[in-house]
Amino acid sequence: MNIRIALAVAVMGGLAAGSAAAQLATKKALTLEAAKQIAATSEAEARKNKWNVVIVIVDDGGNLLYLQRMDGVQIGSIDVAQQKALSALRFRRPTKAFEDALAGGRHAILRLPGAMPVEGGLPVTIDGQVIGAVGVSGVMSQQDAQIAKAGVDAAAKMK
Repeated sequence: MNIRIALAVAVMGGLAAGSAAAQLATKKALTLEAAKQIAATSEAEARKNKWNVVIVIVDDGGNLLYLQRMDGVQIGSIDVAQQKALSALRFRRPTKAFEDALAGGRHAILRLPGAMPVEGGLPVTIDGQVIGAVGVSGVMSQQDAQIAKAGVDAAAKMK
């Protein structure tokens, strides 16, 4: 019985030592204020070009952090902007990658759950980590991407 107790103590001691060496990761996260700044920069790009759009910012879990619908934008763009942001986040790439693949005949893209094959969604990446995404809808998809890029570029300067 003493051998069992000694073995148990040794195992528990080893687990405790292993736990002490483990560390939690430190990561950047989007805040509401950061999302508002990203959206404001995107909105400025849209206004400069006289485009009305929906701008969506999601966090790294795909949760809606901020949504802005400019005056006169069709309500269908709300869902489209959200799906663009989620697709860019989940697959860690611009939604243009899916659009290009589809245009190149890669129809399997349509079977990827959550892949939005329309340009205008971009991941927000800081120090190599995707911390969220921007989705824009309301004008031509290239224009949506231009607006989203303005916001992503602003996020890159926040660090």
